[in-house]
Amino acid sequence: MPTMVSSLKDQQQLEAAFEQFNAVSSQLIDAYRQLEVQVNVLNAQLDEANSQLRKQRDENAELAERLASLLKMLPAGVVELSPEGRVTAENLAAESLLSGCYIGEEWSGLLGRLLSQEADGSFALGGDGESRRLTLQYQDLPASGGRIVLIHDVTRLHQLNSELAQQQNLASMGSMAASLAHQLRTPLASAMLYTANLKQDIPRPEDRARFVDKSLARMRALEGLIQNMLGFVRGQVSSLETAKVAPLLEDVCAVLAPQCHDKGVFFDCNLPADSAITVLIDRKALQGALINLLENALQFASPGGRVGLAVAPDGDDVVFCVDDDGPGVDDAVLERIFEPFFTQRPGGTGLGLAIVKKVAEELGGSVRCYNKVAGGACFELRLPASRK
Repeated sequence: MPTMVSSLKDQQQLEAAFEQFNAVSSQLIDAYRQLEVQVNVLNAQLDEANSQLRKQRDENAELAERLASLLKMLPAGVVELSPEGRVTAENLAAESLLSGCYIGEEWSGLLGRLLSQEADGSFALGGDGESRRLTLQYQDLPASGGRIVLIHDVTRLHQLNSELAQQQNLASMGSMAASLAHQLRTPLASAMLYTANLKQDIPRPEDRARFVDKSLARMRALEGLIQNMLGFVRGQVSSLETAKVAPLLEDVCAVLAPQCHDKGVFFDCNLPADSAITVLIDRKALQGALINLLENALQFASPGGRVGLAVAPDGDDVVFCVDDDGPGVDDAVLERIFEPFFTQRPGGTGLGLAIVKKVAEELGGSVRCYNKVAGGACFELRLPASRK
């Protein structure tokens, strides 16, 4: 009897174990089916992601091919520089503009060997008569630490500007012909009058000498007018040199100081604090332009007044300022003040400020005039600083 009871218990335990095994098996089967569903979903998502990546890869490859073709056919030159400043790549246009492939070379040394900087900020490449004009633009590459150099060929633009300047000179000559006739008539008529008096019987030698002196003075005025006109037509700038500003202003101040002293005008000449400021100029032409501006200011300064000359760097430029405490310039006159033969000064030729404007433009700069708030006029001559 006990044996049957024990066997029944074992059977019951075995049945319970089978039932538990079946339940666990059922749960495992359900979990496996859920896992299969998740795997299928993940496989589908992975296939979609791979498809998107392949599509993006193909699009990037196509874009890279288009950009490479565009860079190759771009008319502007493109040069890529490493963080150390060496040429790592250049397109066909750059090779053509620079007349060679310079991959691996140092860019700064290459510039110094091939190009020379001009007054207008462009660079000349080639010998005399066949010089090519280029402009350079730089763009940093923050990711790599290098730079991109964009090279433009502005040779034709430079030629057109030169032709335009010549045409403007011819147009100016046509418009100034009538003004020149008027400017010449007055001193010529005076000289003829004084010379005619010499034909008369003048008993006193001092009277004859006085007529001679007046006639010569009118002749000199005619000569000065003709010289100014020729200078305006031919241009003032002949050769360029890199010059420090401080010694240049010292020479100008030495010329103007006695004139200001004779008129009783205080000459405020402020030499630059930075003695290393340099400009690419024709020394004689720039000195003449500054003296013209100062003498013009001196004409409008009253005794006891002030005439100032100052210079200061402003970004990539150097600015020369000539100012006075005179009556200033009327707004209507400001628009015409640099026109040839336009003058409001008695006895003026109207060429001084026109020559200043021409010198500024030939040196790659500009000049403007404005009235100061405190009174008086200020002429601002702006020239590009010399860049090594």
